[in-house]
Amino acid sequence: MGSKWRKAKLALGLNSCLYVPQTSDDSSPSNGVASARLSDVVSNPSALSPTDHGPDRRPTTPTPSSSGLRLSKSGTKSSKRTCAICLATMKPGQGHAIFTAECSHSFHFHCITSNVKHGNQICPVCRAKWKEIPFQNPSCNLPNGPLRINPVGWPQDDAWMTVLRRLPSPRMEAGRQIASLFHAAEPAVFDDDEVLDQQPEISDGSASKVDATNYNRAQIVDIKTHPEVSAVPRLSSHNNFTVLIHLKAPFISRENSGNQASQNPRAPVDLVTVLDVSGSMAGTKLALLKRAMGFVVQNLGPSDRLSVIAFSSTARRLFPLRRMTESGRQQALQAVNSLISNGGTNIAEGLRKGAKVLGDRKLKNPIGSIILLSDGQDTYTVNASNGSNARTNYQSLLPISIHRNNGAGLHIPVHAFGFGADHDASSMHSISENSGGTFSFIEAESVIQDAFAQCIGGLLSVVVQELEVNVECVHPSLRLGSIKAGSYPTMMMADARIGSIRVGDLYAEEERDFLVNVDVPVEGSSAETSLLTVRCVFRDPITKEMVSQEAIEVKIQRPEVTRQQLVSIEVDRQRNRLCAADAMAESRAAAENGDLAGAVSILESCRRALSETASAQTGDRLCTALCAELKEMQERMANRRVYEESGRAYVLSGLSSHSWQRATARGDSTDSTTLLQSYQTPSMVDMVNRSQTMVFGNPPQRSLQPAQSFPTRSTRPR
Repeated sequence: MGSKWRKAKLALGLNSCLYVPQTSDDSSPSNGVASARLSDVVSNPSALSPTDHGPDRRPTTPTPSSSGLRLSKSGTKSSKRTCAICLATMKPGQGHAIFTAECSHSFHFHCITSNVKHGNQICPVCRAKWKEIPFQNPSCNLPNGPLRINPVGWPQDDAWMTVLRRLPSPRMEAGRQIASLFHAAEPAVFDDDEVLDQQPEISDGSASKVDATNYNRAQIVDIKTHPEVSAVPRLSSHNNFTVLIHLKAPFISRENSGNQASQNPRAPVDLVTVLDVSGSMAGTKLALLKRAMGFVVQNLGPSDRLSVIAFSSTARRLFPLRRMTESGRQQALQAVNSLISNGGTNIAEGLRKGAKVLGDRKLKNPIGSIILLSDGQDTYTVNASNGSNARTNYQSLLPISIHRNNGAGLHIPVHAFGFGADHDASSMHSISENSGGTFSFIEAESVIQDAFAQCIGGLLSVVVQELEVNVECVHPSLRLGSIKAGSYPTMMMADARIGSIRVGDLYAEEERDFLVNVDVPVEGSSAETSLLTVRCVFRDPITKEMVSQEAIEVKIQRPEVTRQQLVSIEVDRQRNRLCAADAMAESRAAAENGDLAGAVSILESCRRALSETASAQTGDRLCTALCAELKEMQERMANRRVYEESGRAYVLSGLSSHSWQRATARGDSTDSTTLLQSYQTPSMVDMVNRSQTMVFGNPPQRSLQPAQSFPTRSTRPR
């Protein structure tokens, strides 16, 4: 005979719309049993038996994960307290009507009507398919005017409310959804970005340089140098002598990492998220992606701007760069929650549109970045997923305007997130590498919010831009042998007397280590030799000024005779890191050529070599973690199936992290005790903690303690 919901409606003779204020005391006897029964359903949908919901209303909410997304454990009770779309609390008397769906989840009426006006008929929380949805005008034009089941004198926007409309056929509605999202007209030029809130536009030209002595010491880059050994005999030469250059960015107040309204504001961000909504993202993946995007939106400040690109077979800009004020957040959340999954995977088109948003903007925030997430392989641009032509095809996915080797283009890093076992890790790594971003491998669905949190924790704490490290030989006989800087571009003059490293942006308290090799000459009679000077030049993202720091000089002692000296642990540690990264790259090349046994052998040889180094003998934690990382990679190369499913992505994410010395998410966790999280900054740790400890929609009010991590490189035992 149908559900209690339908029986109640039929008893009331209502097929078009229904407005039900919730009251603790129903004083209207004229409504009878039918009214009471319907009120029970609306105010407490959980009263329905499982059979009342029908077989197509049983999708469950994803289970909370100890390492990833924390979903509410309080079920219906919690969902009634918090709107899953705008994340604000829901209580009668707060000036907002509340809609309770047939699956028992509740939302602000204005939020859910915006969500479903695009044709979405899926519950944003449990993914149940609705047969009835709210429509925009709650005052139904009935013959006798709007019907109120409980005629209590409450204002219309101050009650629990259910307004329903019969949905058209699923086939017709699916066509409307796709058409409305991907085929509506867009402007030819994306110059409709929202005006900045009293933020000066960043100039594309060169800014005037100022001396670092005009700056507070806490606002400049901390430079430390460590020679391989502190002394070399005066009458001896030392070839391939290594000098470590250690940099640490200035700090930023923890309160400022997510807020500009302080005395020492952080640099605001222009962020574009390029999101895969192809058919393979259906279900839990899309639900968790929406929640992760909700976290991003809630943690951007009012001076930050966000634009969202959704792509499947084609790409669509959901909204232009918009400031994340209260109204901006509301609109962004509604747009994200209206997403549906359908079609193929056109990564190149999504990136092209994302680059266009940043390229066409009229005004610019100091920081610009793209976050790309996909769970599949591009089937429109890349024809070969392996083989000699793979690199060329992968490069074609990235618009030339944001390619980091294009000096005239935008400097916009793409932080790529490969989702699940079926994504194309090689293409995602190529995109991030060629743009100057990082590649993260999200193996477990529940980690996506934490992975995003870690990324924006860095983006919201940029304190240094366009950093360049200049190295110059002091001793007249000295020449630079090599500069080992991972993926950072290096330059060396023809006479090998001067070199430089282009580092770019640094997050607050982020560290970088570079190795410079020189040949130390014989010294005549001097008791010391000056080897190098190291100087940093960077742009302050707040003032837009270029800051030139005072040079640091590197010296070694030159006694007549020296006792045997131990190699600097700092230098040995970084040699180990570079050795491990080289082994990863070499083993990956062997695996791609089909030689998995050879790949495993390369990793094992490196692991044995690391265990015999000076830092390993002292119990260095980084060396221990490197060995554990190499062991994990060996296990993920056990056979071709395992390598294809997770081994390739795991190795590439590790390479990305080591080459940029920046934290990436990898595998099924962002646990800060893993190796790659030794690159985590305090701002990243705080943001991940915020993600892991919040009940969705209720951010914690207490301050968060940093997660356990490796000691920072500047405080490790020497």
